[in-house]
Amino acid sequence: MSELRGYLAEGPRVGIRPFTYEDGAEFIDRVRESKALHHPWLAPPASPDAYAAYAGRLIEDPTKAGFLVCEKGDGPGVEGGAVAGFVNINNIVQGGFLCGALGYGAFAHAAGRGLMSEGLELVVRYAFGPPLRLHRLEINVQPGNAASIALARRCGFRLEGFSPGFLYIDGAWRDHERWAITSEMLKR
Repeated sequence: MSELRGYLAEGPRVGIRPFTYEDGAEFIDRVRESKALHHPWLAPPASPDAYAAYAGRLIEDPTKAGFLVCEKGDGPGVEGGAVAGFVNINNIVQGGFLCGALGYGAFAHAAGRGLMSEGLELVVRYAFGPPLRLHRLEINVQPGNAASIALARRCGFRLEGFSPGFLYIDGAWRDHERWAITSEMLKR
């Protein structure tokens, strides 16, 4: 069933699949619906040109991998495949490091329903397995972003430190907490 839907991995309620250029219209609509949820934590692309550039980097750059978290629907009249959120692995380093940095966001219609927990866990397992075979994933979260910190905790990430002025977001250099998980830490 996964191959028919194009999912790389599936859970009970969501599947993950790569970004495509064809997802632009739905992604942009979801971003616009979710502006209040995302601000001031992140600013996903909200125009066709911005989406094309963003998706292009995730599709073409071997140091990045982007995944859409999609709701599953199996019966007649059940909306299936709606994009609930996204998880990106950036700065993928091979060799002795085998690490990547995660970024993610839920869309408003999916927030608080547990779909991103399921989706993030699928991405983590996918990243630690073939073809990526990473050993470590990191998440950098602004200390005031309680929802994102709760998601990292639920998915088994541990707090490792604090980085002052780490990322430029919403017009300023923002402090971030560093969270990480290694392949040995996976919930079995």
